[in-house]
Formats: sequence, C-alpha cells, structure tokens
Amino acid sequence: MEAMEPWLSLPFLLFYTISIVGNSLILLIIKEEQSLHQPMYYFLSLLSVNDLGVSFSTLPTVLAALCFHAQVINFNACLVQMFFIHLFSWTESGILLAMSFDRYVAICNPLRYATVLTNARVVMMGLGTVFRSFVLIVVFPILLHRLPFCHPQNILSHAYCLHVDMIKLACTDVSLNSHYGLSIVLLTFGLDAALTLISYVLILRSVLAIASRKERLKTLNTCVSHILAVLIFYVPMVSVSIVHRFGAGLPHVVHVLMSILYLFVPPMLNPVIYSIKTKEIRRRLLKMLFRAKL
Repeated sequence: MEAMEPWLSLPFLLFYTISIVGNSLILLIIKEEQSLHQPMYYFLSLLSVNDLGVSFSTLPTVLAALCFHAQVINFNACLVQMFFIHLFSWTESGILLAMSFDRYVAICNPLRYATVLTNARVVMMGLGTVFRSFVLIVVFPILLHRLPFCHPQNILSHAYCLHVDMIKLACTDVSLNSHYGLSIVLLTFGLDAALTLISYVLILRSVLAIASRKERLKTLNTCVSHILAVLIFYVPMVSVSIVHRFGAGLPHVVHVLMSILYLFVPPMLNPVIYSIKTKEIRRRLLKMLFRAKL
C-alpha cells in the first residue's frame, strides 16, 4: 500500500495524538483529583497506562513506514515489538475483567465495596493481570525463535509485528505455535469475556430488582463507559482473529483494516468515552481547559 502512505500518515498521526494526549489527561486528572482516588478510577488509570503501552508499541515502526518509507525491521526487534503488542492486548482483557468485578461489587454488594476492593487488593489484581499476561506471552518469542525463515523475502502484512502474521512466514510446521496461540486466546480472552458477561447478568438482575425506574437507569448509567470499552476491545479482537484464520481469500486491505481497528481504536476511544460519560472526569477536564484559556 506504498502509494497510499502520504494519505495514511495523517489519520495515523491523529490516532496516536488522540490516544497519547487523551490517556495522559485521564492519568493527570485522576492523580490531581482527590475524589477520584478510589478503586474504579485506579482500574481506569491502569487501563490508560496499558493503552499508552499499546500505542507506543506500534508507533516507531508505523510512523517509520508511513513518514520515512522504512520497510525493514530486524528479526529480534520484531520479536520484541510483537511481545509488547500482545502483552498489552492480553493485559487489557484482564483489566476490563477487573473493572467488571468492580462494577459488580459496587452495584450488587455496595455495603461491602470498601472492604472487598481495598487499595492492597486493587494493586494485587493489577499485578496479577500483568503477571498472567507476561507468563503467557513470553512463550511466543521463544517458539518463534526456533523457527527457520528461509524465504528470500519475509514480508509482513502490517507495519508492525503480530504472532499470527509472523508464523505464516516460517518454512516449517507451525502447528505448535498455532495451537498454543489458539489455546491461550480461549483460556484468557474467552474466559475473561465469559466472566465479564456473567458479572453483567448478575448486575442486570440486581438492577431489575430496584423498584424505581429512575434509580435503575441511574445505576445502569454507571456501567455504560465500561460496557462500551468492552465492546470496542472484544469486537475488533474477535474480528481480526476470524479474518486471520479463515479469511485467506479476502483482499489484503480487509486484513489491514481489521488490524487497525484492533490496535488503534480502543486506545483512541477509551479516553474519549470516559471523558464524556464520567461526570467527575468531564468536570475536571473542562476546568483544566478553561484555566488554560485564561
């Protein structure tokens, strides 16, 4: 898609700007606003840090390809980039699950919220999510490093390295890599998605027990931001997995588009959604903007 690079560079620069500025502002607001020092916003901070990690993992090679026409990446550098891209993707799934547990406790058992989600427990949940992702993803570079890549040219489908893209270039049997990748997708993304769905079934059951319609809507409104974050993460992720595994006959542009949605849309939209839907963040953001104008 070299002919389109000048046109593609502008939207990608916009994606990165919105993601980096938006998530940095979320972190700054939560740090400065004492009223936001509570579990829900600690998880949101972790989500913003993770989204920054996703953006910075792809930024060097994407901008190098689009702005400087750099078309080559060292194999070891590709392994490192692939590791961090998948690490942050797996971690985001765990963070979204932790946030759904936060909403479940807050709505279904509000009297025990402060005792269940203590600061120490929030830290342990965050570290556990990162550790789980690290243990699962560190196997990818090890499995890839043992494969022979004997073609004269090894051409990636994207301007960054993904595991499912790299194993296509190997000139040997990659069934171990493929089976391992599919297994951990099902055991992590699949399990996280199922537990998130269960938590919302329990939340909905608890909300429907509230007599007042106004209170039901008010309670559900506290979950809207998280529900949207879950959808913009899982829908592109499932789509790109399906396209890579079963869409061999589809045009190349479809693969590129799905990959863009998977890696660029969640980090860009998450801070926008939480800035619009969370009253405390929106109020603080407006105050910062007006103060800057003055």
